[in-house]
Amino acid sequence: MLSKDNIGKMMKYRWVIFAVLALVYFFVYFHRVSPAVMAGDLMTTFGVGATSMGLLGSVYFYAYALMQIPSGIMSDKFGPRRVVAVFTLVTAAGAILTGIASDFNMVIMGRLLIGIGAAAVYIPIMKMLSIWFRKNEFATQSGMMLAVGNIGALSAAAPLAYLNTALGWQTVFTGLGVVSIALAILSYIVVRDKPSEMGFANIEDIEAHENGETVSTEAKPAENISIMDSIKMVLGKKSFWPLAIWFFFYYGSLMAYQGLWAGPYFKDILGWDKATYAGLLTFIGIGLIIGCPVSGYIADKVLKSRKKTLIIGTIMYTLLWFAVWYFNGMDNPLFYKILYLLFGFFAGFFVVCYGQVKSLFPISITGTSTSLLNFFPFFGGAVLQQVCGLLIASYGLNALGGYTSAGYQMAWLLLAVGMVIATICVYFSEEKGL
Repeated sequence: MLSKDNIGKMMKYRWVIFAVLALVYFFVYFHRVSPAVMAGDLMTTFGVGATSMGLLGSVYFYAYALMQIPSGIMSDKFGPRRVVAVFTLVTAAGAILTGIASDFNMVIMGRLLIGIGAAAVYIPIMKMLSIWFRKNEFATQSGMMLAVGNIGALSAAAPLAYLNTALGWQTVFTGLGVVSIALAILSYIVVRDKPSEMGFANIEDIEAHENGETVSTEAKPAENISIMDSIKMVLGKKSFWPLAIWFFFYYGSLMAYQGLWAGPYFKDILGWDKATYAGLLTFIGIGLIIGCPVSGYIADKVLKSRKKTLIIGTIMYTLLWFAVWYFNGMDNPLFYKILYLLFGFFAGFFVVCYGQVKSLFPISITGTSTSLLNFFPFFGGAVLQQVCGLLIASYGLNALGGYTSAGYQMAWLLLAVGMVIATICVYFSEEKGL
């Protein structure tokens, strides 16, 4: 079974699996930030305001947050292949429902289904990567997967704005549903839960063979920890909470801005057209694509410390948030290009947090600790999108019928203050050696 030919076939086929899962994950991010470009059209079509749009944006994140733990449990029980395929179909149903919606309540329901479906993809993919790739390849592959996701977010800016203008938002969402159905079928046909299902050697056997070792068959005590005991172990550890709160504000603020309110801000305050501001928002995505892998390299190879890397990234990201607040109303596209490139770069430092939290717990409950951690950034996105909407709406409308500069500026200040709290949290966080 450990022949050179068998190992070679396994090593090739895992990249086929990676490519299919990367396509699925691309659309998870695409859906996540798409309201920022389509918000204006949805508000016009259904005659709704900032409060309703805040609810629409937050529904995705509430669903995403609440599905994190169940997605981990289902991946263990039914296998990641089935979970990815089934919940990609749920995403497809949500997209199609949104595309054919005749009222705003149907749009809300569609967005809820998209959130539920997209939520159950990340944890199974991480589990799949741990099964098909070596231990010393996992960080690289997970970083690559996140980079693909951020390319999806990038595509939900200018390219989506073009499609939206050319085809209309209803056609775009319906088309996304059809694409998601195809991806669900493709993932079920191509992906396998483990190499042995294809007659290949498992990655543990290959690693042992390469190192001249044998794989131990002794059960590790930690593997017998029940689901409830694992959850209690994570939530009961004091050092988990500073990073959970940090993630709530760090990623939640990004989703409140990039994922929803940046687009309406440019439309209401600066009067820019969709193509212009969507093009600017792509610079956040470019920054994220660079920042995610670079921050991991800095933590592993340069500073050799996840905590120090997160502290530096958090301080810089917080300063950039205060720049967003202070320069509210700045009518200069070049300014936003530079700001957003830096903004996205330091926002990408969030990937280091996963490694820091995983280091605090036994490897046997990595899935539980990761899924519990992953609840907080999306819960933060849900809460902060909605709170920002309420705050913006509370300042009323300007003479042209849009929301006021003061309303947006107070929302940016709220997010900046949240990042001050995040900075304090990461300073008092705990890390264990790489």
